[in-house]
Amino acid sequence: MANTKSARKRAEKSELQRSANRMARSRMRTAVKKARQAVESGAADAAQAVAEAISIVDSSAGKGMVHKNMAARTKSRLAAAARKSAK
Repeated sequence: MANTKSARKRAEKSELQRSANRMARSRMRTAVKKARQAVESGAADAAQAVAEAISIVDSSAGKGMVHKNMAARTKSRLAAAARKSAK
């Protein structure tokens, strides 16, 4: 447990940031999952779902929530799957 006032404040802020990061990471993972499902099922809105997922992944990488290479890899795989299903 934190002993000083500043350490208590830091612990509170860290917990708030942790919960915000968890929600944002969950939102990103959900968007990617929905995009993959839309592409696999051949849904009409698959391109929109992929674009939305790519946008969310980009913003997550920009905020440092995920590594930029992980974001690039995810976006590349989503785009490749979308191209493959469009054929």
